[in-house]
Amino acid sequence: MNTSKEKIKVLVVDDSAFMRKVISDMLSQDDEIEVVGTAKNGKDGIDKAQLLKPHVITLDVEMPIMDGITALEKLLELNPAPKVIMLSSLTNNGGEATMKALDAGAFDFVPKPTSSIIHFNIDDIKEDLVKKIKNSVTSNTLNYNRKSIFPNKITMQPKEKVQSDCMLKYIIAVGTSTGGPRALQEVIPLLPADLPAAVLIVQHMPPGFTKSLALRLDSLSEINVKEAENGDILKPGWAYLAPGNYHMYINKASGEYRIGLNQEIPMTGHRPSVNYMMNSVAACGHKNLIAVMMTGMGNDGSEGITKIKNVGGKTIAQNEETCVVYGMPKSAVNMGVIDKIIPLTEIAKEIVKFTGV
Repeated sequence: MNTSKEKIKVLVVDDSAFMRKVISDMLSQDDEIEVVGTAKNGKDGIDKAQLLKPHVITLDVEMPIMDGITALEKLLELNPAPKVIMLSSLTNNGGEATMKALDAGAFDFVPKPTSSIIHFNIDDIKEDLVKKIKNSVTSNTLNYNRKSIFPNKITMQPKEKVQSDCMLKYIIAVGTSTGGPRALQEVIPLLPADLPAAVLIVQHMPPGFTKSLALRLDSLSEINVKEAENGDILKPGWAYLAPGNYHMYINKASGEYRIGLNQEIPMTGHRPSVNYMMNSVAACGHKNLIAVMMTGMGNDGSEGITKIKNVGGKTIAQNEETCVVYGMPKSAVNMGVIDKIIPLTEIAKEIVKFTGV
């Protein structure tokens, strides 16, 4: 789609005239991006998209006449379908709506600034949004548009879980970024309730959204999934998701492995960082470790997964064909430390095989 001379055409959809202007002005400052138009609601956005044929659309979630989620589903039916990046409010409803948008096929999201216009600072999202727009045009369109394998479970109620009585035989470390929320839904729910392992997950997300992701994964899964808290004791049959803006690590004390959280400086540009988590897993002293690298831009995790491999851990990377963005897995593969390079749909099966369930 995008040659070295062709600019990335972007359509900005937001019900706020102020937001439309500041986002347009911000994106127009980049030499590789051309804002081809703006729209004031989802219906207007669909009409403009058909006319202007943008490569990327920034889409507000909450709008009158037609909201962002409804518009997203219709936009993805266009041929060719644009890449859509959601602007999501940092609220409980906003977090849930963002999970639905990612599940429906949004490429990614950025949190919408919630401060007043007087104190508004577009720089809070500028770098993140520009980077995601540029990465979206080279992403794997087939995987981006593919429907979740759990299309009817969005409103599932929490179910009573079977508590595992097995020992903590394995610790599994999972790292992911762009495309991760949907990818995790095709791995974590396929792990059995009697998994003799605790799963640590770092998904690059800002604060306020990881809780919604943890709740969604928990509603879909046989194992228990929660947003990690400082002092949590690792238990088999549980998955712990690093909260946004906190590094997650583990250490051993009194014979138990516990989760710690801190706000030390970002590592590899991220907090939470996959490297930070995996480095602690490699150093924790547990003899049975599994590390999994999934879809995402950048190279966070390649150092940590190397350390896990060097202490005898098993390593898995999602293959390029099923990644939305083949960045983090590619970096790990290039380190020469991956035991299995497999499609997304095979990852849970490989984990189960490694753990002997």
